[in-house]
Amino acid sequence: MSQFRAFFLAFMALFLAEAAIAQTPDTVFMEKLTSPEIRDAIAAGKTTVIVPTGGTEQNGPHMALGKHNVRIASNADAIARRLGNALVAPVVPYTPEGNIDPPSGHMRFSGTINLPPAVFAAVLENIARSLKLHGVRDIVFIGDSGPNQKPQEDVAKKLNAEWASTNTRVHAVTGYYRADPAGEKAEMMKRGIKPEEIDNHADVRDTSEMLAVDPTMVRMNRLENGDGKNGVQGDPRHATAEIGRILNERNIVRTIDLIKKAVATR
Repeated sequence: MSQFRAFFLAFMALFLAEAAIAQTPDTVFMEKLTSPEIRDAIAAGKTTVIVPTGGTEQNGPHMALGKHNVRIASNADAIARRLGNALVAPVVPYTPEGNIDPPSGHMRFSGTINLPPAVFAAVLENIARSLKLHGVRDIVFIGDSGPNQKPQEDVAKKLNAEWASTNTRVHAVTGYYRADPAGEKAEMMKRGIKPEEIDNHADVRDTSEMLAVDPTMVRMNRLENGDGKNGVQGDPRHATAEIGRILNERNIVRTIDLIKKAVATR
């Protein structure tokens, strides 16, 4: 290889690398964008922002504490991309989980981090106020955990009343969270899951959905039936990524439809 050719190839490799670094990344996550990139995206029509709320809680001996945060980030990414006019705010990782003194709910298990409902609601309210300031028109709360739902609804109701004369609305899309239990149960039973394996926490459904998103979050050698003491409600031992992909997709499609309807009736 001639010296000129070697120099030319090295130059082109450097040029392409620098060009790739300079480009705006292919992402809908606000935390991966610069402030001017977000400003320009909103000005160009991305006036919907999804605010995903997760939770940091125990999930039995087999599933990591960040289950809700990892799963809702993945689902929010898919939802925003398919909507086409949406960005995703950083996941809110701390949510209501029980009482601290005396400990109740998930707070009885190591690692769980709790925000009282009023504090959680205040966090959501200030997120929404921040987004409104920057020109966002539709703020969408989706929560991956049950206790997240009412504070999201309360904040949406409060701010929509306050902002009635403006063009900004807050939508608490509670239908993201387990809004189709009969349909999900039927899908699981088609694949050999028994009704008694399906329950409320770290069960076959919960674990399957996590396997589909990030299997490193699940310890397959620690799957245990719920015994009332191990933090599991149900039986995760027959969980599969295939089941999880089906359930996550149903949820994504349903949530997109609900968001479109909510925005259309604003």
